[in-house]
Amino acid sequence: MFAHIKINNLNDFFMERDSRPNRGVYFYRISGYTEAIGQFIQQYYEAARLSGVVIEGRISNPDEKNLAYYEEIMGLGFRLSPDFIVQSLKKWLPRMNDYQRGNVARSLFDTLDSLRKSGKNDNMLKNAYIKFMCWLYYRFERIVNSLGENKIPKILYEGEISSYELMLVNVLSNAGCDVVLLQYHGDAKYQSIDAEYCVSYSLELPGMKEFPRDFNLKWVRTQIQNALNNERIYGVRPQVLNCTNAWITGSGLEDFKKAPAERGTDSKFFYNCYYRISGVEDKQTYANELYQFQLTLENYKRHVVIVDGSIPKPDTEEIAAVRRRTYTRQDEMLMDLSANIQYTSNIELQRVMVKAFLDGMLEEAKAPDSNLSRLTNKAVYLLCWIRRYQKLLFSNWKMPEVSCFIHMGPCQDESEAMFLRFLARIPVDVLVLVPDLSAKCCLEDTLLYEIHFAESLSINRYPRQSADLQVGTVAYHAERELDELMYQDTGIYRNHQYTKANSITLQTMYEEIQILWKEELRYRPNFSTENGVVTLPVIFAKVSGVKDGLVQKYWSAVKALMTEDTFVVKNVPYIDSTAPNPMKMYATEFYRNGRLQKKKIKEHPNYPYSFLREEIQEHILDKLQLLIESKVIKGTFENGTEYAIVATVLNMPKEIVRLIQKFDFTKKNPKLIYFNTGEKIISLEDSILAAFLNLAGFDVVFFVPTGYQNIEKYFNRKLMEEHQIGEYVYDLQVPNMALVSSSTRLSWRDRLFRRGG
Repeated sequence: MFAHIKINNLNDFFMERDSRPNRGVYFYRISGYTEAIGQFIQQYYEAARLSGVVIEGRISNPDEKNLAYYEEIMGLGFRLSPDFIVQSLKKWLPRMNDYQRGNVARSLFDTLDSLRKSGKNDNMLKNAYIKFMCWLYYRFERIVNSLGENKIPKILYEGEISSYELMLVNVLSNAGCDVVLLQYHGDAKYQSIDAEYCVSYSLELPGMKEFPRDFNLKWVRTQIQNALNNERIYGVRPQVLNCTNAWITGSGLEDFKKAPAERGTDSKFFYNCYYRISGVEDKQTYANELYQFQLTLENYKRHVVIVDGSIPKPDTEEIAAVRRRTYTRQDEMLMDLSANIQYTSNIELQRVMVKAFLDGMLEEAKAPDSNLSRLTNKAVYLLCWIRRYQKLLFSNWKMPEVSCFIHMGPCQDESEAMFLRFLARIPVDVLVLVPDLSAKCCLEDTLLYEIHFAESLSINRYPRQSADLQVGTVAYHAERELDELMYQDTGIYRNHQYTKANSITLQTMYEEIQILWKEELRYRPNFSTENGVVTLPVIFAKVSGVKDGLVQKYWSAVKALMTEDTFVVKNVPYIDSTAPNPMKMYATEFYRNGRLQKKKIKEHPNYPYSFLREEIQEHILDKLQLLIESKVIKGTFENGTEYAIVATVLNMPKEIVRLIQKFDFTKKNPKLIYFNTGEKIISLEDSILAAFLNLAGFDVVFFVPTGYQNIEKYFNRKLMEEHQIGEYVYDLQVPNMALVSSSTRLSWRDRLFRRGG
């Protein structure tokens, strides 16, 4: 019989008998998990499935049909002797040879004899013997004629094994079979039937922990099937692979300058580098170094692509050009979409790109929130960028050429990071430059090599031409460093320090409007500057009624709110729905397929805001998109109201546009005061304008002495805080505010809330 021996590593299980120490077998139980164990179980499962037995759950006891067939063939005689068992096996399992039969018979006799010695009577021994014989025939017949051969059969048992099952599995192991027991809940149950651990060894590896909750053989089968499906989708594999960063010296740009042919000699690899360089070594020479670096690459006839800030998102035409269908399975989707990668002038490069695309998508599929729809959208994005840059990077490509892709600035979203990971696995050097240390880069990759410098420099564009070079003096950089010390997390802000802002609406008492109205935003509650974005606490309110019916005092209180940055609407509606709007004819062109076409808007000859600061243009378009996507205006995505929103926001009066251009997000914000004293109905366009200005950072207050509904008519939900301050007064006329006295006697509540009162 075969001795149970110990392994040196998990690969020993797959050694043939003649290569093992003492030609023994392995009988192990696994009660913990590592990634290596997970991979081993998949491999062992495949071996047991092909030339062994896989048991999931208990082995069923012989049923009446099984017993009836056994009695018909073998009768019910039983004698506890090796000769009897040998003769019975010869008749019951005729495919076994004499050597195998002898080993099984001796091991089975020893097992039954140990039961006799433990006190079992003859009838119990007979029942155990018949159970073992039925199990051998119905569950293990496929391996009994392979026992003890050079290619050792495998048994994989999942679950908590019973005492009789353990006895029979041990019989087969002694006769020349490897056994692995998967014990997801630990060793306690097993110890109750093998207290001295005489039968099996426990697998002990560093870093073992509990099995994952969803781990079982059904999951293993799914993983194996997925692997087979994935292998099928790759088609013909490329003959060349990437050797990324293994050859570099860590010398930064000098590694990129090294000719691809001099980086390595193995023809099975292309040698590329993949860097992120954060900070700068010398502020005064940085821009010139980049300029000279680009010239060097061009002199070497290298193909170079440079992207400033972020990779432009695919437009609707690029997305529409990707051939795709409706998919129900991941493998079907990936196989179909990968056919969009075409490079007919060099089929080997095409195969390299297809492999990198599929590798990346299969990695993305492992994300916890991944599903088929999200994965399809990511794949389409990636394919759009591949098509866009393929010709620029690989014109007339041949081995061992490597092009260069430079990303100036941090990776700003996961789509960009996904594309850069793809590029790093094809014949492209990838360089991510993050000179501004305050900028956050989301790119993560095990292949990425990083260099960090202590100095920080704000530079937004790569210096492609000598005219782009701007070299700061020592004094200039010293002043910038002083700026960083003074204006970074100190509560002090330089003019127009921030370019991005989001507004939140404050819930206030009516009396607080007078207090907060003229305060700088930074002094208001909930103001913050996080990750380069300002949170703007703004007022969005409707004031209904007239306090105590005192009209003169009412107008005086309103006049106190009028500042030089306040836009006042006295006539209702301010924007007539029937008034001509030159942007209406372009609205459907500017908002298409559920997305605001920012690039198309900015490039349009009739775009009205091209003279504004770039960051203000972005601010306006961002808030326009947010207003549409929030669906706060009734009819959005129902009756075409989204196009009315686009047309209205792109046709604001120049007075309001100038207030937005002037707006410094950390100081006083612009205002809108809207009077509705009569019974005229506010227009949809007025409601759109007010909602947009609230998102853009304006304080907006409607004074409605009648208490009538006005702006609410067009909102899907409550956006404004309404203050009922007194009795309703009708037929008021808005006076000439220059003639209204602003001096009023303060009430006790006014004095209570007045700053310093």
